Amino acid sequence: MVDVVRWRYLLTLLVRTGVTTRYRNSVLGWTWSYVRPAAQFLVFWVVLGIFMNLDREVPNYAVYLFSGIVVVNLFSEGFKNATTSIVGNAPLVRKVFLPRQLFAVSAVIVSFVHFLPQVGLLLLVCLFMGWILHISIAAVLAIFAAMVIVLIFSLGLGLFFGAINVRYRDAENIVELFLLLATWTSPVLYSWTMVQEAVVDKLHLPSWIVEIYMLNPLTQGVELFHYAFWRPATEGMVAAAGYDGYQMMAIPPGLAWNTLWTFLIALVVLLLGQLVFRRLEGRFAQDL
Repeated sequence: MVDVVRWRYLLTLLVRTGVTTRYRNSVLGWTWSYVRPAAQFLVFWVVLGIFMNLDREVPNYAVYLFSGIVVVNLFSEGFKNATTSIVGNAPLVRKVFLPRQLFAVSAVIVSFVHFLPQVGLLLLVCLFMGWILHISIAAVLAIFAAMVIVLIFSLGLGLFFGAINVRYRDAENIVELFLLLATWTSPVLYSWTMVQEAVVDKLHLPSWIVEIYMLNPLTQGVELFHYAFWRPATEGMVAAAGYDGYQMMAIPPGLAWNTLWTFLIALVVLLLGQLVFRRLEGRFAQDL
């Protein structure tokens, strides 16, 4: 990964190319960065929020849902693009000597660039709901912590599966399966308190299962965004409505410590991904 810093000029070119060519010859252009999350939001909000009445159980469900969707989209795009980055740049890998990690890193950075308009839209909506009146320094720090954790986690997984994908293209199908489950295995569509109630109260399973669930870096990223955007935008609404919505707004226990632990877990995943990548990259040109 040190070589990526040394070749930062080429990294800049790869990122610029990835950003500018994605919507080339497209009529809507950057508008597509809003279309996909908007479509996801509308489908989930109508089906789960209206048909299944989750909007009654989770206050301000629209903001809760969207703040989770943007985090999952960041992870999904970064993870998927990093996985296919080596195969997608096969001509360069075969003919040019350069650190191959550049392709995975640039893919994750490009996903972050496309993630920023979605966060801007989320912030704009929250501002109209009084977010600025309840914001805190801890909430601002939570935004940056969530992005760092998710980016490192997606890069680590992308390096791991990207290296394997060069020889075994089944890796792409495995990644697609993971991404299909990502939205449902993180508290995006439901509250973490529902998981606790189901595991502990209904199934009578040990509470450490919930703790392991909360140590998923993607889950932590979603919860940090809920803490940073949804809670400040909802506190005034819940207080004015005068109904018991505070149970669903409960902060997960050990949120700060879980942030530290998930950051370390993401670093371990990055280290393992880097080790596997370095071990297999000697055969990249031959396998491609």
